[in-house]
Amino acid sequence: MNMKNIIAALIITLSTFNAFSQSKAKTLLNEVSAKVKSYNNISIDFKYVLENTSENIKQETRGDVILQGDKYKLNILGITRLYDGKTMYSISPEDEEVTISSHNDDDENTITPSKMLSFYENDYTYDMDIVQNVKGRKIQLVKLTPMDSNSEINYVLLGIDEQTKHIHNLIEIGKNDTKTILTVNSFKTNAPLSKTLFTFDANKYKDYYVNNLD
Repeated sequence: MNMKNIIAALIITLSTFNAFSQSKAKTLLNEVSAKVKSYNNISIDFKYVLENTSENIKQETRGDVILQGDKYKLNILGITRLYDGKTMYSISPEDEEVTISSHNDDDENTITPSKMLSFYENDYTYDMDIVQNVKGRKIQLVKLTPMDSNSEINYVLLGIDEQTKHIHNLIEIGKNDTKTILTVNSFKTNAPLSKTLFTFDANKYKDYYVNNLD
């Protein structure tokens, strides 16, 4: 076989492998999506790490979030963010302040809580990456690359537990050298929730300063 034929065969092999990798990644993500959508609600405790080596920044914190459809209640860095499907309420007990705003995921470049378990369904290409062994669990990484070249996200690595089809971690690499890592510590589903969990009760914050951005 001459060099030209070898190169052609190599290109065909690589193309076939890439197509297989993309197909396998799509199948796995579809399984994760179907599993997530089968739950009435999801409660997650997580660790969040923000790193930027060029700016010598490393911030680590823990948080929790309850998700039900587009609604969520997120606690992180001492602030509660409550989204009822239409309006975002950011509640800061330390500052005694409530910030109210219309919340539009389409205007954001980051992965928000309401999109955390489904953001990959649109606007990304994906390929299988390595498999990691985490305390005896096989975590398959899937690499997702934004289709939008202007996105502030360079790529995302989504770690999926091969057995449960639950998301184990999410690593977002930004074009500004910022890396954020979200690791799921606990993943609970279909818990009984109060009917008012995602409803903002202004009576609880009568003494707070209200900053309405709308």
